[in-house]
Amino acid sequence: MRTIILTSVCALALAACGPQKAKDEIVKTASAEWVRPAPNPERNAYYGDLHIHTRSSFDAYIFNVRRTADDAYRFAKGETITHPSGFDMTIAGGPLDFYAVTDHAEYLGILPAMDTPGTKLSEYPGAKDMFSTDLTSPEARQKIMTAFNKIGTTVRSGEEIKEIYDETVINSVWAENIAAAEKHNEPGKFTTFSAYEYTAVTRPRADSGFGGGNLHRNVFFKGDAPPRAFSSLDSVNPEDLWDWMDQQRSEGREVLSIPHNSNVSDGQMFRLQTYAGGAFDSAYATQRMRNEPLVEVTQVKGTSETHPSLSPNDEWAGFEIYDQLLGSNVVSDLKGSYVREAYVNGLKLQETKGFDPFHFGLVGASDSHVVGGAFSEKDYWSKIGVVDGTPVARGSVPFPGSKDWSSQPDNIITQNATNWFSRWGASGLTGVWAEENTREAIFDAFRRKETFATTGPRLKVRFFGGFAYDDAMMTSADLAKRAYAGGVPMGGDLLGQTNKTPSFIVWAQKAADGGALDRVQIVKVTSKGETVFDVACSSGAPDPKSHRCPETSASVDLATCEPKGDGAAELKVRWQDPAFNAKTRATYYVRVLENPSCRWSTWEALRAGAPPRPDVPATIQERAYTSPIWYIPG
Repeated sequence: MRTIILTSVCALALAACGPQKAKDEIVKTASAEWVRPAPNPERNAYYGDLHIHTRSSFDAYIFNVRRTADDAYRFAKGETITHPSGFDMTIAGGPLDFYAVTDHAEYLGILPAMDTPGTKLSEYPGAKDMFSTDLTSPEARQKIMTAFNKIGTTVRSGEEIKEIYDETVINSVWAENIAAAEKHNEPGKFTTFSAYEYTAVTRPRADSGFGGGNLHRNVFFKGDAPPRAFSSLDSVNPEDLWDWMDQQRSEGREVLSIPHNSNVSDGQMFRLQTYAGGAFDSAYATQRMRNEPLVEVTQVKGTSETHPSLSPNDEWAGFEIYDQLLGSNVVSDLKGSYVREAYVNGLKLQETKGFDPFHFGLVGASDSHVVGGAFSEKDYWSKIGVVDGTPVARGSVPFPGSKDWSSQPDNIITQNATNWFSRWGASGLTGVWAEENTREAIFDAFRRKETFATTGPRLKVRFFGGFAYDDAMMTSADLAKRAYAGGVPMGGDLLGQTNKTPSFIVWAQKAADGGALDRVQIVKVTSKGETVFDVACSSGAPDPKSHRCPETSASVDLATCEPKGDGAAELKVRWQDPAFNAKTRATYYVRVLENPSCRWSTWEALRAGAPPRPDVPATIQERAYTSPIWYIPG
């Protein structure tokens, strides 16, 4: 796409015209024209999905996904796209600000080529068996899963199926995805990134069958992308991916990767050893943080913030927990799998070894494999394609012929629904604070970790820490300007000052089409453990001893899914840690909770006139998580 930016004469000759305020610009291409707003030095909130798959991913095409990267970007811009099961998908909440197609680099585009008559790949002996058109019977669905597992096994081993590993096809489809990102990138209006997924998985445990621990990463380029993507078929060791990324950077290509679904990594994503089992050192920590400054904390396959067993004193730790290894019913090892524990361990390493390999910010994404995420509980279509494309397949409605939930037949559809699909969630999105909606500004926000994750609603949350903040700032029209000038935003390091206690400012606003806010919490992590503080409440001031909000009247009428009770449109607070110790490192991040609302499974049961599924929550509290502010003693 060739872009022309039209500016005024003064903008081209500032020295001659004197100081100028930034102005909006008109951008023209061969096919479109739009206004590029002037950059905002106090930064705007932009929302996007950084984890999207199309027909080119092997685990999407098998499940009848036929939409392309071009379709994915059109969906993100607000167009209606057809789901593989035949119904329409339109993005909830209106067009997004940024988007990235992240097809699996492993066998990229190979399955569509295998399913194209006349190609060499279509002659592969297993090709005809792989693409079933009969999707109504359990036998046909099992056939699809068997085909998926055969491909998936080689992705995990790193040993490709030589007969179908065609690098010409793989590289050409990668080039097509890059071209689609370039075509749809509209500076100031809609941002795209050339990206892909690196799909490493740990070797299966003896008790897990096919299951393995997730070590997947999504890899993003700020601008130019290389002609070839590094995949797990090159190496299953993520440290080799970092070496490759360092090489790309040395060649002028700025790049970062974002791990996802650490909740099902079997304790490996944040283990306290290198991939080969060696000890961490400063070089390891530096390389990891250079390449992976962010972690995906929420998506359709569950939340990776924390787990009730790891955070027994956190009443909200049990949110959308999914803990089974990929392709398995075996439960993932908890330790080493969750973000909050990693923050604790990072501080321990910093205090004892002098480095922290877990100094990362937070983002959210959908991991949709049907080119568009289902971010709304009211309009949910899950993740994969035809296999989970109906309420019955997702397990939100009893199997046809069943009298109730206690009399479900035992077949592959109900098994998949019980073990997997009913436990997945309508999540999530990434929010960034950036000067403008461009690749450069948004990628820079990734780098400085000025990011937050939401479970779907476009909540807006700011988080600052500093030593000169006062209550007068809270009603000031230039709050953000003063907060930046006197401290650091989310993602920043706050250097301690002698005999001073920092203040933290949190400012949360409800989503335009979302539920009212219940409370704002600050989660404090030290090397000794964690504490959750309610710092702003819709129901009144938090109790100074328990640090909990007064009981709220908010609830949900399960007969209609209508919310009841009070809530807030905005919560804003300046807070100081009552247990602050100037000599102790601490990590602080914000969690914003909405009032309770119906979960997607309850909405679907209600529309079908069925009782909600009893083994999943009927309601949830949508939320947002900010990247931390790290306090560092002076």
